[in-house]
Amino acid sequence: MRRDEIKSIIEAIMFAYSEPINITDLKNAINEELSSKEIEIMLNSLIVEYKENNRGIQIIKLQDKYQMCTNKEYSEFIKNMLEPKRKKTLSQATLETLTIIAYKQPITKVEIEGIRGVKSDKVIQTLLENELIYEAGRLEKIGKPIIYKTTNEFLKLLHIEKLEDLPPIENYENE
Repeated sequence: MRRDEIKSIIEAIMFAYSEPINITDLKNAINEELSSKEIEIMLNSLIVEYKENNRGIQIIKLQDKYQMCTNKEYSEFIKNMLEPKRKKTLSQATLETLTIIAYKQPITKVEIEGIRGVKSDKVIQTLLENELIYEAGRLEKIGKPIIYKTTNEFLKLLHIEKLEDLPPIENYENE
């Protein structure tokens, strides 16, 4: 195999593997009569090529292993892509249901509907899709109804650490 082809193979292995990999493992994967030093030289050549061409990826050395990763110069763009997109705004009914769940949890759909006085299937589904609540199990009673609780995503959304940080419900009972 040509040197360029071996470098491409190293690149493909590192991209697919995504974890740090040592030279011996690379050498074994390539199955060629190459020394560890030759593999190391090709890795260092790739490192320089990526750096000189200001590529979006780079190879870094971590002790005796190498790993392909993104160029930290572009971290802001990656963050923009990977951060969860803001879900559509929640309707008044959805917020009302979320409040009921937050203060009364664990709670069943029947209990929510009893408080709201209307069906809550759609709003519960919206809250589940937005990962603001989750199915926390089932009650041990006839029909084994699902019980709902709020998630850590809910806490993050409100910028609170724990449910005890919610304002006392007495502040809102007259409204």
